[in-house]
Amino acid sequence: MTSHGGRRTQAERDAITVEIGYALCSAAFAAAVLFGAVAGPAYVFDLPAGARGTLVGSGATVAAVVFAARVVSVLLRFRRPDQPSQPGRTNPDS
Repeated sequence: MTSHGGRRTQAERDAITVEIGYALCSAAFAAAVLFGAVAGPAYVFDLPAGARGTLVGSGATVAAVVFAARVVSVLLRFRRPDQPSQPGRTNPDS
């Protein structure tokens, strides 16, 4: 991507769009799996209302935190510029 403030090419805009879509979809999947793992027993077993509420609330909280963390981590990893394999050298064959 252009670091000097110039306009992005269509390929760069497409790459950003795909990366955002991937971040959102993978975060939604991870959040749904964790919500099911934490809150699932509340729906499978006959639990008292207090325990059911606690599990569902905990599952929703965990799911929201995992969703946000996954989106941020994917987008920050995408934003990082490539670094040379050896610090101080710009040519990979050096």
